[in-house]
Amino acid sequence: MLVRLLYASRVVDGLPESFNDILSHSRQFNPSNGITGILCYGGGIFLQAIEGGRLAVSELYGHIQKDPRHKDVVLLHYEEISERRFGGWTMGHVDTSRVNTNILLKYAERAELDPYSVSGKVSLALLEELMATASIIGRA
Repeated sequence: MLVRLLYASRVVDGLPESFNDILSHSRQFNPSNGITGILCYGGGIFLQAIEGGRLAVSELYGHIQKDPRHKDVVLLHYEEISERRFGGWTMGHVDTSRVNTNILLKYAERAELDPYSVSGKVSLALLEELMATASIIGRA
């Protein structure tokens, strides 16, 4: 059974190394575990969608909750799915500093990534729009 999980977390102690480490590890780990998804970063916040088998996604989310690079990990959305929405990416990524601010403003009070202040469905809609506008990088 396929599921999609969406969560938010805050970066612990700086971004560049953490972000690149997470992307690199994800792109190595995910294919052999049937995981696909998107990692979005902005203003010290991660927003990530993970898709795959229920057990694999649950185990990965458990690992993320314990990962010292993340804090304030919050589950935003979880659902059973009939097909993947982000299946083209072992782990695509978006740096919101390079995104048209009108896209961010469409889904939030301010033109910044803040999944803590909106619903999980709104965060998922933002990720889908970022995909539709070719803002996602890394089709590895």
